[in-house]
Amino acid sequence: MTCLPSLLKGLPMARDQNREIPDRSFSTPHESGKGVLLLHGMTGAPGEMRPLAKRLRRRGFACSCPQLAGHGGTEADLLRTDWRAWLDSARIAHEAFAKEVDEVHVAGICAGGALALLLAAELPAIRSVAAYSMTFEYDGWNMPRWAMGAPVIQLVANLPGLRRIAINEPSPFGLKDERLRALAAGATGGMIDGAIDTMPLGALYQLYRLGRRVEAVGPTITTPTLILHAREDDMSSPGNAHRLQACLAGPTELTFLNDSFHMIHVDRERDLVAELSAGFFVRHGIKVAALEAAHA
Repeated sequence: MTCLPSLLKGLPMARDQNREIPDRSFSTPHESGKGVLLLHGMTGAPGEMRPLAKRLRRRGFACSCPQLAGHGGTEADLLRTDWRAWLDSARIAHEAFAKEVDEVHVAGICAGGALALLLAAELPAIRSVAAYSMTFEYDGWNMPRWAMGAPVIQLVANLPGLRRIAINEPSPFGLKDERLRALAAGATGGMIDGAIDTMPLGALYQLYRLGRRVEAVGPTITTPTLILHAREDDMSSPGNAHRLQACLAGPTELTFLNDSFHMIHVDRERDLVAELSAGFFVRHGIKVAALEAAHA
């Protein structure tokens, strides 16, 4: 799963072995010329984006979902990277995908949404962005008090003696859907192939830095942005969505969902997330822009 788990393991990680991380990136057929780059969350893997890709495919969008740098392996693999490396891998994926389609939209969950926005800041050709469950602070109803101490965590989380301490992901695992929650609870090694169900504090430090970077460049981001957030998000409160909307310079649409927790792209309202996203992408696509220009 993605983003913040919540209970300290307090145990050092096992030594990492030198081996190649399997690449679980995937794409769907390119037919219409309309494309969506899908970015998974931190500690997640491309497979978590498959339900959304399937639904967007039905709406005529080709999808590309890269595996972000450091992901798909172990905690040690993740710790060898930072948010800039995650952004680099998303940038490389966009460059390849943009050669295959006529227009590119970018959507991401949590850290993936933040990366999508930073890509848009660099690449004006991106038509629009959908940011799901944006997280500046872990202040959701299921978060322990220490998780809300972002300023303190940022001061100490990357220290050599602390950055390897890992955090376990607690129930409800960002899922309101009880069936999915049971699958997550019973899964050995994570419900999604390549995802890890713990997060080292050093990675959490990078996630906070990523959020601060979004706020720093937000006044330069003019790309139309759809912000979707669950009212009952167990990890990040709705205030994070308002905070994101306030920092962006471009047009935004903010919608709160009423029957999901943090993982809105796979939870009970996954169909609604796909529909809202597809509709937003269509409204900001090349053909619609051309029609509007012709009638101006």
